[in-house]
Amino acid sequence: MKTKVFIDGREGTTGLRIEERLENREDIELLSIDPEKRKDVNERRKFLNAADLVFLCLPDAAAKEAVSLIENPNTRVIDASTAHRTAPGWAYGFPELSPEHRAAIAHGKRVANPGCHATGFISLAYPLVQKGIMPAYYPVCAFSLTGYSGGGKKMIAEYEGEDRSPELDAPREYGLNQQHKHLKEMTAITGLVKEPLFTPIVADYYSGMIVTLPLYGSMLRAGCTVGFLRDFFAEYYAGSKFIKVAPLGKEAGSRGFLSGNAASGWDGLEIYVTGNDERIQLNARFDNLGKGASGAAVQCMNIMMGCPEETGLHLEIKGE
Repeated sequence: MKTKVFIDGREGTTGLRIEERLENREDIELLSIDPEKRKDVNERRKFLNAADLVFLCLPDAAAKEAVSLIENPNTRVIDASTAHRTAPGWAYGFPELSPEHRAAIAHGKRVANPGCHATGFISLAYPLVQKGIMPAYYPVCAFSLTGYSGGGKKMIAEYEGEDRSPELDAPREYGLNQQHKHLKEMTAITGLVKEPLFTPIVADYYSGMIVTLPLYGSMLRAGCTVGFLRDFFAEYYAGSKFIKVAPLGKEAGSRGFLSGNAASGWDGLEIYVTGNDERIQLNARFDNLGKGASGAAVQCMNIMMGCPEETGLHLEIKGE
């Protein structure tokens, strides 16, 4: 029997990518609402309750409204918005973090998809805090470089417009008020005492991102060299189909550069440990539309359905 899936908000960037990954699957029946009725509450209610699994690709307020419309106790939800990422009763959709995270997704009725910046940051910080390598009170600073597709249709149109501003030719920092919407989950999920100082940067390419966490080796647990941390992450994510840890020095193959768009179209995440034993730099490179959004949502759906988690996803690393 096919799993009935409804994407509420399929017109957005995340919704479209999810649909692309599902439309040719023989185990999925995609339920399609009349485009003219996609904002009709009663029509949405009908589809939300007819589905076995619902993806919410909506603004926060609309996502909360959608959940309130679901009356069918068997309908399971994956919410791609920020609305429920730290809400009680919602599983956090990052199965690689721990067996408990994976089990909560597999058996849960409500799963919150992680934010893109948060995905990279948490992949690096969560293991360090949980294993006592980085203290929870560490004064964390982090930055993130992302393609413009992370800003949604409005930003895509801005960057791809014929009469665009010359300012778009250069990378731009934003979130300068230190109120970025991903900070709440970055703090809560990792167990940090204080929110990180976080600087996101958007640049003139479509998709792909690198999240970087710089650390002082002397402020970590004794013995935390670059080599130790590389091996630590390799062991922590051993067996993962989605998270790979690069060998030390792999970046030399690209002349010491890490390109933000190198992971575009990929649904996995690659960790690089760089720097030296005193000034260490941890880097997570992935696609903001893949492991940072749609790919992660489909991975969670696969786990919830009990099928191989990589089904319908792209996990070949470019150039390898």
